Amino acid sequence: MTKRQPLQLHILRVFNFVMYGSLAVYGAFFSLYLKDIGVSPIKIGALLAGGPIVALVANPLWAYWADRMRNNRIVLILALIGAFATMQGVFFTDHEPLIYGAIFVYFIFQSPLFTQSNSLILNTIEGTRYKFGAFRMWGSLGWAITAAAVGPLIGYLGISKLWVVFDAAMLVAIAVAFLLPRGSEMPNAGASNKASYVQIFANGPFLALLIVGVLVSVPNSINVTFVALYIDQLGGSTSVVGWSMFATAFLEAPVFLLMDKYMKRTVKPMVAWLVVASLLYTVRWALMGVADTSMQIVAIQLMHCATFGVYYYVGTQLTSLLVPAAYRSSGQAIYGLTWGGVSGIIAGTAGGWMFQELGPQTMYRISSGITLVGTIAFCVMLRMVSQRRFDRRAEGNNMGA
Repeated sequence: MTKRQPLQLHILRVFNFVMYGSLAVYGAFFSLYLKDIGVSPIKIGALLAGGPIVALVANPLWAYWADRMRNNRIVLILALIGAFATMQGVFFTDHEPLIYGAIFVYFIFQSPLFTQSNSLILNTIEGTRYKFGAFRMWGSLGWAITAAAVGPLIGYLGISKLWVVFDAAMLVAIAVAFLLPRGSEMPNAGASNKASYVQIFANGPFLALLIVGVLVSVPNSINVTFVALYIDQLGGSTSVVGWSMFATAFLEAPVFLLMDKYMKRTVKPMVAWLVVASLLYTVRWALMGVADTSMQIVAIQLMHCATFGVYYYVGTQLTSLLVPAAYRSSGQAIYGLTWGGVSGIIAGTAGGWMFQELGPQTMYRISSGITLVGTIAFCVMLRMVSQRRFDRRAEGNNMGA
């Protein structure tokens, strides 16, 4: 380890905190902003579904570029600057088509932030004693603390002043991004071609992870999109929305540390963890379907650490294990597309219709049923991987020594 590396690792922690914090401002309160300017739940769902549609095209291109250049930092810097700039077109125009167009452009730049920051962590800690969860936990803390702190502030300023908080948070994230390490020390994937990407999909467990994961991720995306509107419908304030987001992310940090310490880095136990997380998701959405106060929703959101926290961690690590190291950014992008892309499209359109026409409680009950199907599918996948040995290749190093 060089003398400079410890400083770079500290910067990486700070960056995850501030980047996830800035995205928490958008994720927690943007649907309320759209409602404030007169957008209906169905339109909100359809509009936010545009993000995953754009991501289906944009995210693989960002990932391919990162793999070719072996530089996650430049991708993150450009994405953050672009996201900041395009959101000004959302906040400072009253022309509806321009607002919608700016949102779609924003999604182009927002789409690689999560997957590229994950790749940056994995590539930076390559060959060191550090592990993924110890860095990703700072993102969870940033999301939780920022959401809780910003809720009362937006309640004071008014949701129309969301731009003040969002812009400030994004500018801090951009400034820290310039201090990041390059992050890509893996073999150059510049010579990648169609055969290389076929190789990524040729792994049976990875392909199953992508397909079954959609069943689990669609209800999660529905919750992300509409939980703030649900809280608002039940009479909750922006402070309650902020505390709801705090509840979803704060306990992720110890979950990531525990997973770092106790999870075995082989396929079978990872799939077993996916079964557990999916089952807990089923229970979580069932409880949301019977909630009748905003504070009950905050309490139920505490289950996020044992659902999304476990599922996200295991899926990211399993992708890193199964995909060749030279194509790690592309593998993480593909996994991210199924989690936030395909599922986000379905969640935005179908979720918006269910929220407005059937009501949020029925929407969550249907979500519970969909997740139960995903749980059963992961049980089948677990049985399949139990009957076959999978070579870890040398990917144990991808997780840190």
